[in-house]
Amino acid sequence: MNNLWRARLQAVDSGPLPLQPPAPEPPLQDLRMRLHRQLLAQVDLRGMERLPPAQVRQQLQQLGEQLMAQEGVSLNEAERRQVLQGVQNEMLGLGPLEPLLADASVSDILVNGPHSVFVERRGRLERSEACFADEAHLLRVIDRIVSRVGRRIDEMSPMVDARLPDGSRVNAVIAPLAMDGPLLSIRRFAVRPWQLQDLVAAQMLSPAMAEWLTAVVRARLNVLISGGTGSGKTTLLNVLSGAIGAHERIVTIEDAAELQLQQPHVVRLETRPPNLEGQGEVTQRSLVRNSLRMRPDRIVLGEVRGAEVLDMLQAMNTGHDGSMSTVHANSPRDAITRLEHMIGMAGLHLDVRTMRQQIGAALSVVVQVARLQDGQRKVVSVQEITGLEGEVITLQEIFAFRQQGVGPDGRVRGRFEASGIRPRSMSLLQSRGQSLREDLFRPEGPGGA
Repeated sequence: MNNLWRARLQAVDSGPLPLQPPAPEPPLQDLRMRLHRQLLAQVDLRGMERLPPAQVRQQLQQLGEQLMAQEGVSLNEAERRQVLQGVQNEMLGLGPLEPLLADASVSDILVNGPHSVFVERRGRLERSEACFADEAHLLRVIDRIVSRVGRRIDEMSPMVDARLPDGSRVNAVIAPLAMDGPLLSIRRFAVRPWQLQDLVAAQMLSPAMAEWLTAVVRARLNVLISGGTGSGKTTLLNVLSGAIGAHERIVTIEDAAELQLQQPHVVRLETRPPNLEGQGEVTQRSLVRNSLRMRPDRIVLGEVRGAEVLDMLQAMNTGHDGSMSTVHANSPRDAITRLEHMIGMAGLHLDVRTMRQQIGAALSVVVQVARLQDGQRKVVSVQEITGLEGEVITLQEIFAFRQQGVGPDGRVRGRFEASGIRPRSMSLLQSRGQSLREDLFRPEGPGGA
C-alpha cells in the first residue's frame, strides 16, 4: 500500500484532513516565473505604458508563446492558456489576485502570507486556490499597489493604507510586524455602485427606513453612521449621499479615497502620511479646516477618528448643514460617547455639558449598522437626537431591526419595525419640501414591514 492510500485511510479513521492551500502545479508555476523574468528582460515597460491595454496583452501573448517554444515544454492548450494568463497578470496586474478581483461575487480578499489566501463571498469566508510563489513574490505585488498611490512600505513603515484603481480599500502589513509573512487585506468595491433600492432588495434596510433617510439627506440634516468593522458603514454612506442634489458642491475627506459619489461637482481630498524624515504629513483635521475655505455645500468625512471631530462639529453648527460621516461604535449611544472622547483628543478642555451641547446641536440622526453572525449587514437602529436634558444627550429610536432567531440554514431571522414615535424633525422636513406619510412610523404600517 503506497503512502497516498495510507494517508487517505488514516483520514477516514481520524476525520477529515486539515484543509491545505491548493498550490499550482510546481512545473507550471516555475515556468510562469521563468517566462516573467525573461519578459522583464526583453520588454520596454515604459514604451508599453503608452500603448492600449489590448495591444499590450497581444504583444505579451506573442512574446510568451515564442519563449515557451524556446523552452521546449510540452503543454496542452489549457495549460498554455493558464501559463500565458498568469504571465500577463504578473506583468500588468496583481498576479494571483487578478482572477479574484475579476470575480464579482468576492467582496473581500485576505492574504495571510504567500500560501494562504481567503475570500469572502455572500458574507462567508472560504479558502481560495490562489497563492504566491514566495514572500518576495507577495511583497512585489504589495509594493506595486502602494506605489501607484504614492505610498511606501518598508521596515521603517511596515503598515500602509492604499487603494486600487477601482477604489477598493487596501491594507498591508509586513515584517517585522507580520510574523508569518506579509499580510494583505482588500475590501472590494462593487463594479456598479450600489443604489438605495439595491440595499432594500438585499434587506439591509426596510423601504420605510430608506424613504425617511432619503428625506433626511435631502432636507440637509446632519447624519452620523455608526458600526463595527466590515458592517457596511461606507457602503451606506455612499448610497445615502446619492440623495444629495446634483447642483450642490460636495467635499469628501478620507484617509484612503474610497467614496464613489456620482454627483457632477465632487471635490475629493485625501490625507498624506509623513515622509521618511517625519515631515509632510497632512491630517484629516487639516483637510477639514481647509475644506471650509473651498465653499462647500456639504462636507462628507469618510470616518471620524480623532481631533478632526471638533472641526467637523463646528462646521455642522456654522452653516454646513447636510454633512455626513461615519464612526466605529457598537450603538448610537456609544457613538455619542466616542465623539466626546475624540473632542478631548483635540486638546481643548471643555466641560461635559459644553461638549454635549456641541454634539446635540450639530447632529440630527444616528444610523447604526451591524454585521450579523451569518454575515448579513443590517441597519439595526435609526435614532434621532432630540436635544439635551440636563447633561445627557437624548435619543429616540425611529426604526429598528428585531432579531427573532436563527433558521436551520444558519441565517438570522427578524423583521424591521417602526417604533411608533413621530420624529421631532418632521416639521423641519416639511418646511424643506420633504413630505412623508404619517403611517410610515406606525409599527403595523409600512415601517413595520
